[in-house]
Amino acid sequence: MIKILIIVVLVAIVLSLGSGLFHLVKDDGQSKRMVNALTVRIALSVLLFVLLFVAWKSGLIVPHGISR
Repeated sequence: MIKILIIVVLVAIVLSLGSGLFHLVKDDGQSKRMVNALTVRIALSVLLFVLLFVAWKSGLIVPHGISR
């Protein structure tokens, strides 16, 4: 369940990035929609970091090294 939530947040970050790019190209800097997309993307990135940290500390995800 936690992995699905992580993937959903990552997809939302990418969609926000695309939205910011679209508004950058189409609005020519005349509206605040690009700033809003950036704000949403930053909030989602912080949420993802906190989510990953909490999941790691609670043992829901386990980091592993590259095996040789």
